[in-house]
Amino acid sequence: MGYVSQAESSFPAQVGKDFEEFIALSSVHCDGWGISTNDRQHAHAVLEKKVEAAAESATFKKVIADNAADGALLHLRWATKGISINENNTHPFVYGDYSFIHNGSIFPPDSFSDFIDEKFMKLIVDDSDSERYFYLMMTQIEKLGLADGIKTTLAIIKEHGKTTSLNFMLMNNESFVIGSEHNSDKKPDWAPDDYYVIKYKKNADGILFASSGWNQPGWSVLENHHAAIVNRSTFEIDVINL
Repeated sequence: MGYVSQAESSFPAQVGKDFEEFIALSSVHCDGWGISTNDRQHAHAVLEKKVEAAAESATFKKVIADNAADGALLHLRWATKGISINENNTHPFVYGDYSFIHNGSIFPPDSFSDFIDEKFMKLIVDDSDSERYFYLMMTQIEKLGLADGIKTTLAIIKEHGKTTSLNFMLMNNESFVIGSEHNSDKKPDWAPDDYYVIKYKKNADGILFASSGWNQPGWSVLENHHAAIVNRSTFEIDVINL
């Protein structure tokens, strides 16, 4: 889940009464939680995360209550099989004023590492597929710019690895990017048909995007194989093909 707003806000304020239902997803996504705030008055992302289920975490409740920013990402982790459950692998991942979260799995986790710039490879601290995904994206954005860098990142991963979902959210002080790229046939057997679907809603103050699986009445769908790029100055949304 992520939002950008015109003034300082919070996840409970942006989501409303259904926020607790989203947090209830941590009964399955129970391997950790993380929040990054990208307030435009600051030059870097601020990060809080713990290896515990959000619904059972006193720290999570305090961080959510105290959170105030005009942009933030929230992740409830369900670890990819074989990837360590620890704080290093808990999302979001942060570099400079960029923060990043991913929903899905890439096999094997290092299948595309050869395409990550050496300066970013040195920053990788554990065995997560998602951390490598982030630094591949940073590599390509530095080379090609935002939109082309993201497209190239996904093309590299799909060519060299096997994936369930590459859904992601990326935020910095200028942009909030949400990517919907998944294979619904590879969702868990018990999951509903819209398991990987990303939805969004606008309100008077900002824009909120989130994964599905909880009550989202009246939300719009970001179509699969597309990314939404939100300009944080104008709040205009540019939707591109991936």
